[in-house]
Amino acid sequence: MKRRVFIIVLDSLGAGRMPDAPLFGDGDVNTLKRISGSPEFRFESMRKMGMGNIDGVDFLPREESPLAAVCRLAERSAGKDTTIGHWEIAGVVSPAPLPTYPHGFPDEVLDEFRRQTGRGVLCNLPYSGTDVIRDYGEEHLRTGALIVYTSADSVFQIAAHEELVPPEELYRYCRIARSILTGRHAVGRVIARPFVGTPGSFTRTSNRRDFSLEPPKKTLLDALSEAGRDVISIGKIYDIFAGRGITDSAFTHGNAEGMEKALEAAERDFDGLCFVNLVDFDMLYGHRQDVDGYARAFAGFDAFLPKFTAKMRDGDVLFITADHGCDPGDEHTDHTREYVPLIVYGKGIKPVNLGTRTGFCDIAATVAEIFGIDWRGDGTSFYKTAAAPTEEETELCRAALEARRLAYVPYSGYAVGAALRTADGEIYSGCNIENASFTPTVCAERTALFKAVSEGKTEFSMLAVCSGRGERADSGFPPCGVCRQALSEFCAASMPVLIMKNDTEFERTTLGDLLPDLFSVEYMNK
Repeated sequence: MKRRVFIIVLDSLGAGRMPDAPLFGDGDVNTLKRISGSPEFRFESMRKMGMGNIDGVDFLPREESPLAAVCRLAERSAGKDTTIGHWEIAGVVSPAPLPTYPHGFPDEVLDEFRRQTGRGVLCNLPYSGTDVIRDYGEEHLRTGALIVYTSADSVFQIAAHEELVPPEELYRYCRIARSILTGRHAVGRVIARPFVGTPGSFTRTSNRRDFSLEPPKKTLLDALSEAGRDVISIGKIYDIFAGRGITDSAFTHGNAEGMEKALEAAERDFDGLCFVNLVDFDMLYGHRQDVDGYARAFAGFDAFLPKFTAKMRDGDVLFITADHGCDPGDEHTDHTREYVPLIVYGKGIKPVNLGTRTGFCDIAATVAEIFGIDWRGDGTSFYKTAAAPTEEETELCRAALEARRLAYVPYSGYAVGAALRTADGEIYSGCNIENASFTPTVCAERTALFKAVSEGKTEFSMLAVCSGRGERADSGFPPCGVCRQALSEFCAASMPVLIMKNDTEFERTTLGDLLPDLFSVEYMNK
């Protein structure tokens, strides 16, 4: 079945300091809270989605009837930079930090860079991107030497004036640096930082390009493309993943173009993932400590959101999140170690609060489950919790409830109904039937299963079970061990099982989750 999933990363929109923030040099940081105090801040669309309902976001108004599922994600990777943040969103946790250079890059790196580019090097220190061209731009124009600098992140940045070093030539220098920076010097990104202007009024252009380290293992993008799905990147996603797993891409020059490209993608009839990064939040406002500018950019996205959701189709799912923080009002200009918000919207998503989850990688695991791919990366899917009931699930639960009313339970008073859907769409239901001699008692699940098998049905796609005392189902108990074993004779481990908590709500699991170590025919032949 064709599906479309969109992930939009609001680059650096953190939602409050993580407990380990002091280890990363951060104090009381909170990007979202900081910009919410600006007179430029607007969040009507995000409020309706439920952003104010997220754990820790008590500084924003709550929404009583939110449109989306929400939660707060804690980063598991050892860092707070763009590369490992995006890798984790795509299912890869980085337990060790990427190398950083608080005192500049060593001679072994710069000597080889000079040799291969034929140009000198200026600066070689951690520096603000706007300050470095102010302080070294004139010397760069006079000598032709490249401005090389870094930050608190794992980056090797090269600034050059576009009239002296055209962007394509600068990109070639970046590729040279990328080939040099391997092994223990394998920084997360080499970044081209072109600028224009004259001394005293230099400005950076929108021709930035990132040349990233390849992810160390399989990502969601790889898993989807290997499964024959489309993977469309918008913005710097292609650069962050070094193009791996991406089937189509569009580079952008800021948020406005990124949102425009996202709207265009929403018009396309693709089958897979569209992964969008909106970079201005971080590049133009977070690092430059511009609270009002950040708030205006957020308001711009908030105004864009209804235009985008209006183009979504019935089966589409939208994830809105961030890759780290960059508090524009804290004590430094670097990224900040923060939780990130997550909003999940679509007609097939329940507006539930998923609390605080550990790992951006849960996004990748959830997307993989939406597409029916076995790969989960380093994450845990929350799709079973967040997915709204389908027509098939609702019909099967209704059949289980009807069957429960026929239960013969004069001794326990505990009535159970079960409904089993066959591979060709038929439904067989059953109830539990007790006996004064307890051993002949038959559970509802086996009643339904044996009824179906006795009529020649041996392939099944879904099971629903409801139980409880009295008129209403109220227990939410899974099938007993005997029933699980009997079902495993005919049903795949991946078969969905719906366990009803009451007459209208259910939890999703699978037969494999319920019976991880089943007794199989292999044991009989040993």
